[in-house]
Amino acid sequence: MDIARPDIKRKKTQRQVVIGIVAVLVLVGVAFAVSKLKPAAPSVERGTVWTDTVKRGPMLVQVRGLGTLVPREDRIRVVPAETDATVLRILVLPGAKVQPDTVIMELASPEAVQAAQDAALQLKEAEADFHNSEVKLQSDLMDQKSSAADIHAQYSQAQLQAKTDKSLYDLGVISGLQYSDSKGKADSLVTQDDLGRQKIEINEKALQTQAAVQRAKVDQARSLAVLKQRDVDALSVRAGINGVLVDIPQISDGHPLQVGTHVTVGTSLAKIVQLDQLKASLKIAETQARDILAGQPAEIDTHNGIIPGKVTRIDPAVQNGTVTVDVELQGALPLGARPDLSVDGTIDLERMTDVLFVGRPAFGNENSTISLFKVDPDGKGAVRVPVKVGRASVNEIQVLDGLHEGDTVILSDMSRWDNTDRIRLD
Repeated sequence: MDIARPDIKRKKTQRQVVIGIVAVLVLVGVAFAVSKLKPAAPSVERGTVWTDTVKRGPMLVQVRGLGTLVPREDRIRVVPAETDATVLRILVLPGAKVQPDTVIMELASPEAVQAAQDAALQLKEAEADFHNSEVKLQSDLMDQKSSAADIHAQYSQAQLQAKTDKSLYDLGVISGLQYSDSKGKADSLVTQDDLGRQKIEINEKALQTQAAVQRAKVDQARSLAVLKQRDVDALSVRAGINGVLVDIPQISDGHPLQVGTHVTVGTSLAKIVQLDQLKASLKIAETQARDILAGQPAEIDTHNGIIPGKVTRIDPAVQNGTVTVDVELQGALPLGARPDLSVDGTIDLERMTDVLFVGRPAFGNENSTISLFKVDPDGKGAVRVPVKVGRASVNEIQVLDGLHEGDTVILSDMSRWDNTDRIRLD
């Protein structure tokens, strides 16, 4: 027969209550501890990030820009129309190589041909007038020389007679009256002889002056004839230089230049460039162009070779946030190089001798403070650290504070983990 034991039942109930309270307290404590734990560091696959090691040594500061090959201004020839004309034939199309005598197109202008013929006839007329005038002046001069020669002969004869009469007068053969008469005649002819010589000199100078006037008229007519003939020759539009025809421009109303088109004086008919005389025109961000100076070395990548060069011009104006920089090419152009070919250009700004630097991160401007993930020594994780940087180059950036030589940092775009100070590398 069982004996009831109420005290045992009460103790058992008390023990269960205590155990339940303890369990509740334990659960509350665990929940509180878990709530205080930091979230686990996100995991990043090591192969998806780009890292670099901080180094010390020389650093070349460069800027890079995209651009195109363009012709040098002194190696471009634009052929204008030299007279009003109509396009008769187009013989060469853009892209063709040309030589100085290559006829690109032929024009027609009856007015220019007629004007050249009229100018040629005027030249012949002026030359004929010049020759006639020259013959007449020479004839007049010869007549004057003949008259002067007669007077001189009379003068010489009178002088001789006066000398003879003086001798006879001294001997008493002739009278003094006869001697005085011959001497007076000789003296009068002295003046006539001098006037004759002076008249000849004046007429010779007048002949030269009149001949110069006639010659000037001939030269004027010849210049006009040459000019008009040049207009006729210009109807055969020639390249003028060795190069490539790059463009047959549109006329002023926007219509293409074609057979039958009427062009006026000064209309651009063709554009020729020399392919071996190109330069690179680079577009550099205005924030990076402030340190560019003329004469700085550069390299131009044509995607088929790299050509050395130097900066020759920096455009003072800013367009769409970029500055145009011209680079003179100092090496041979590779095959396929032509105007408007896309190129990459790198300009050397400064060579720093002993600095701390690292590869340039995906984001971060020079002379600022950026945050980078520094890889742990065991390589299993990375922690975010602030880094103060200085001068920036194309692929490198100077480290002023926050990192030491030998540190490894992540340079990839880590914007997905902006709210995380630590990551795991798997």
